[in-house]
Amino acid sequence: MKLLIFGATSAIAQSVAKKVAHEGGELFLVGRHQDTLKIIAQDLVVRGAKKVGEIAADLTFREQYSEWVESAAKFMKGIDVVLIAHGVLGDQKQLEQNSDNAFDLINVNFISAALLAEASAHYFEIEKKGTIAVIGSVAGDRGRQSNYYYGAAKGGLEIFLQGLRNRLFPMGIHVLTIKPGFVSTPMTAHLKKNVMFASPDSVANGILKGIAKKRDVVYLPCFWAIIMGIIKSIPESIFKRLKL
Repeated sequence: MKLLIFGATSAIAQSVAKKVAHEGGELFLVGRHQDTLKIIAQDLVVRGAKKVGEIAADLTFREQYSEWVESAAKFMKGIDVVLIAHGVLGDQKQLEQNSDNAFDLINVNFISAALLAEASAHYFEIEKKGTIAVIGSVAGDRGRQSNYYYGAAKGGLEIFLQGLRNRLFPMGIHVLTIKPGFVSTPMTAHLKKNVMFASPDSVANGILKGIAKKRDVVYLPCFWAIIMGIIKSIPESIFKRLKL
């Protein structure tokens, strides 16, 4: 597999990269911190990656999205899969009080992810093949008072990916929406852990399985599909009274 990862320093992205490296794949990493990227790249080579390239960049700098895709394609002589894995959780109370923070969260979780998917789509349209896999969240399935900024960004991303999937399907291009529940990562380090938390490794396995089977949407772990199905079925007249 020739894999381009945006948000390559995230815990889930690193777990996916390690599995691809173990299979002798090629990787191109894009993330914010140069020193961390170099350490990750060196580790992936040791683990068996055929070749690994990296670019340190701010993923909200949209002027270079197409350039990054082309750089990855040139380095690996093609791209099979683009994984978009960056995001921030944010603090709901702070977001309610600070519009700049709210804008930044929506920009990172929705706008930048959507435009990176679009830039990837333009590349794959020429190639007439490829997979765009994007990490969303179960939080995007329904707005809750505890995280409605984050949920709205992820919900908007899901709608965008539905439309992109509809557009690209006739060309044989696969679009995968990934919906993890709670995952034990640095982003959730402040949350109290319980049996609902999955490991990045198990989520990575689910992502690669979803790519291989050309799934449209995967909930990870899969029990979240049942949980969110129940939550979405609650009438709004009742749901608005719940403390969630």
